[in-house]
Amino acid sequence: MIKIYNPMGQVSLTNDYFASLVGNAITSCYGVAGMSTSGAKDSLKTMIFGKDIPDRGVVVNVEDEQLVIDLHIKVTYGVNIATIVDNIKERVAYAVENATNLKVKRINVSVDDIITE
Repeated sequence: MIKIYNPMGQVSLTNDYFASLVGNAITSCYGVAGMSTSGAKDSLKTMIFGKDIPDRGVVVNVEDEQLVIDLHIKVTYGVNIATIVDNIKERVAYAVENATNLKVKRINVSVDDIITE
């Protein structure tokens, strides 16, 4: 949960909100095959709740009042990974900054798998 304090009070944004916002931005990128689990916690949640957990592969933290977003993705075989990662960073930063009016400090993209279809 991200908590933002302003003179009028506190605003709380849930991880599910960020996950759906980021997930929608990522799935529209060419070459992205899907989201990957980002560790043991995500793997356990996937085993318990099934394949479609909303925050799968997305971790959002606050650093110096700016967002740091860690993404774990799967890409399609044969595409330029550097171009896909640059495209994802631009789209995610734009979507998050537009929807929340928060600044994105850094986006870390980890390509965990290459899918051949």
